[in-house]
Amino acid sequence: MKEFNVHTGIAMPLDRANVDTDFIIPKQFLKSIKRSGFGVNLFDEHRYLDKGEPDADNSKRPINQDFVLNQPRYEGASVLLARDNFGCGSSREHAPWALDDYGFRVIIAPSFADIFFNNCFKNGILPIVLDAETVDSLFKDVAANEGYKLTVDLPSQKITRPDGSTIDFEVDAFRKHCLLNGLDDIGLTLEDADAIKTFENQWREKSPWYFQLNG
Repeated sequence: MKEFNVHTGIAMPLDRANVDTDFIIPKQFLKSIKRSGFGVNLFDEHRYLDKGEPDADNSKRPINQDFVLNQPRYEGASVLLARDNFGCGSSREHAPWALDDYGFRVIIAPSFADIFFNNCFKNGILPIVLDAETVDSLFKDVAANEGYKLTVDLPSQKITRPDGSTIDFEVDAFRKHCLLNGLDDIGLTLEDADAIKTFENQWREKSPWYFQLNG
């Protein structure tokens, strides 16, 4: 998993509440268990004018020019501004995979669906909860200023606006540790690899019959 420390990126507003995981990555694209390759189908049903299929050539599909992701001013955006209950619906981990594969490293919203919120941390994305009034002010700033960038500093837990003003945010200490060090569940387990190996060796010595029976 990618480490997260300090990130600066263009903010893109998705001005819609209750964005569910099928909105983020439609069900027909859930056939792969690889974490890569989903970015081209992020927000697929709203990003394109036709119905996408897993093997479609996305370079030839008609684009919905009115959808925010396709607007030139938000090209290369990596900070997503959202509304209440972002990531609701099914628990598909493909949703954060698609966001990450496209290039989003931060999502800012007043609230998130619990499972999606947890999955973000496990995939190197920082979801930040701010009060609705602050989020609304960011939406207004982004609308008024093309190329509006935010700097998100995880160690200090601060968001810095282009004018230099800052916004504090909260993050669980354990999740912060994992993001700073790029540790997903597998990475956390591997931190104890030596202890696990010692335990297995001791078990093999105490119960050799078990290993004879199980190869």
